[in-house]
Amino acid sequence: MAILKEAKTMEEKVAEHYVNKVYRTVIERNPGESEFHQAAREIFDSLVPLFAKYPHYMEQGILERVVEPERMIIFRVPWVDDKGKVQVNRGFRVQYNSTIGPYKGGIRFHPSVNASIMKFLGFEQIFKNALTGLPIGGGKGGSDFDPKDKSEGEIMRFIQSFMTELYRHIGPDIDVPAGDIGVGAREIGYMFGQYKRIRGAFEAGVFTGKSPAYWGSLGRTEATGYGAVYFAQEMLKGRGMKLRGQTVVVSGSGNVSIYAMEKAQALGAKVVACSDSNGYIYDEKGINLATIKRIKEVERKRIKEYVNVHPHAKYTEGCSGIWSIPCDIALPCATQNEIDEASAKLLVKNGVKAVVEGANMPCTLEAIDVFLDNDILYGPGKAANAGGVAVSALEMAQNSMRLPWTFEEVDRKLQEIMKKIYRQSMNAAEEFGYPGNLVIGANIAGFKRVADAMIVQGVI
Repeated sequence: MAILKEAKTMEEKVAEHYVNKVYRTVIERNPGESEFHQAAREIFDSLVPLFAKYPHYMEQGILERVVEPERMIIFRVPWVDDKGKVQVNRGFRVQYNSTIGPYKGGIRFHPSVNASIMKFLGFEQIFKNALTGLPIGGGKGGSDFDPKDKSEGEIMRFIQSFMTELYRHIGPDIDVPAGDIGVGAREIGYMFGQYKRIRGAFEAGVFTGKSPAYWGSLGRTEATGYGAVYFAQEMLKGRGMKLRGQTVVVSGSGNVSIYAMEKAQALGAKVVACSDSNGYIYDEKGINLATIKRIKEVERKRIKEYVNVHPHAKYTEGCSGIWSIPCDIALPCATQNEIDEASAKLLVKNGVKAVVEGANMPCTLEAIDVFLDNDILYGPGKAANAGGVAVSALEMAQNSMRLPWTFEEVDRKLQEIMKKIYRQSMNAAEEFGYPGNLVIGANIAGFKRVADAMIVQGVI
């Protein structure tokens, strides 16, 4: 990233040379995987100050080891559609790093899913999970199956076929999947049901994001969105600002977006826009969250239906234009690379104060540089959206104890975890010469926890 200072000392030059050498190997071994290359570049560059100060991480080959998945599983998923025709999709599970706990990461169903997407998400997940301070390693999974416009029966049959292969690779102490894009409580229910049927045992801890009816955690549905807003609150506090009274734009209208909007409104902010894959709505009076929940969670329709209920609002086809709406706080909660350099410059021009990532890698590297160059508060996803996986780990703890916690207990723990992530990221940024830079701080803090555990455990 351009935001890094130019290497000046001999130690910094050695570290920079080492990082670039490992990155070239990543490119050569993983040709054409642009999303994975991008994730690796961001993390690698951030680690130069760490390696300059503590060269034993280079000597131990930690970066070479951590960037290579421990295991990557790719499998065929045949299923029968409602017309009786056999369809075939591809399934993935990347078990990236189990140094500090069982693999942990969501399952994504979306046509864009491929090896590059899975590796980028899994690699990021290692450090995100480490930042929570909880005993969970990094993994990710998914399929190029598109649940949009599929019937209930088609989704169930696909998932049962998907799980018939995946079940053999997961378990409460091995690999614990959760939801992601295209995978919510309904889909987790089908997965758990098929796993239980095959295994012949009720192993509640094998999935998180379950319904509370069968040992899911209260607060898990809200966790990623709430956590992002709690993180934003801490960032603003650090600059002597409050969330109350701020104008907020949130991309997406799925689980993360809905609950980010809910918490932002509860804390006194005014949310004026959200989107889906077709377009976005702008409501200058403030988004009516009850309408959004009904459209997206109950009726499962497109966001444009909002203007039928609230005709004063405006719907616009296409997604990228949402970042042209002036706001104090931008919460990209949709998908990767939704904010490019041009959108970032427009946000800055329109007076944005903070950008907090609710999605995974929603800002390009060029966009991140724009925010940091202009002293905009920027919360990277591996820190800001870690609330979801944090509460997943709390769900695992409840499953192990066979004791449920109240919503209030879970929410208190979530708030403390997000505050802790913010503090340790800020402290790491300060220690390594980049005060206030949460990109470098979060990457170093997460990497260091995993790296120290890898050294203790030997070459694994």
